[in-house]
Amino acid sequence: MFASDNGLKGDPRLDAISRAIRVIPHFPKPGIMFQDITTLLLDPKAFKDTVDIFVDRYRHMGIDVVAGIEARGFMFGPAIALAIGAKFVPLRKPRKLPGEVISESYVLEYGTDCLEMHVGAVNPGDKAIVIDDLVATGGTLSAAIKLLERPGGEVVECACVIGLPKFKVNSKIKGKPLYILVEPTEIDDFC
Repeated sequence: MFASDNGLKGDPRLDAISRAIRVIPHFPKPGIMFQDITTLLLDPKAFKDTVDIFVDRYRHMGIDVVAGIEARGFMFGPAIALAIGAKFVPLRKPRKLPGEVISESYVLEYGTDCLEMHVGAVNPGDKAIVIDDLVATGGTLSAAIKLLERPGGEVVECACVIGLPKFKVNSKIKGKPLYILVEPTEIDDFC
């Protein structure tokens, strides 16, 4: 579900957030229109508005865990977790977390990857949300859901700053609601 379809239609914050995201053509490879959120982070008002919209959505949902996907989910997740009184759980790439971890592999377009989480970070019955900057195929979010559910967590929703238009039609990942703030910005003269 896009924020503009859920009570925020015409909200000027969404336009400002969208304008604050820089598009880098052909990065990291030809044909990719990279959505660079670092420029959003450089705009204190747009960054705060992004966090505030998520906080307003999740403040009264009884969320115990905000899980951020490495690395850009780490930019938004901790601030949201603090504001709603939840713990922040980092979901990291392999061999980045010290101590005992559980892991979940997932398929990419050209290979596989893996997310890891500390054992004991999520308890049975914990209500969780998953935060990332962008959803393209949903593979990483699907792995995050599986990882959080293995110890008995309940994923309430996944949330991303940017989502491809195809998610307007299918706003679920593994049966879980998907909440998206803005669609990717385009460059008019990109071929």
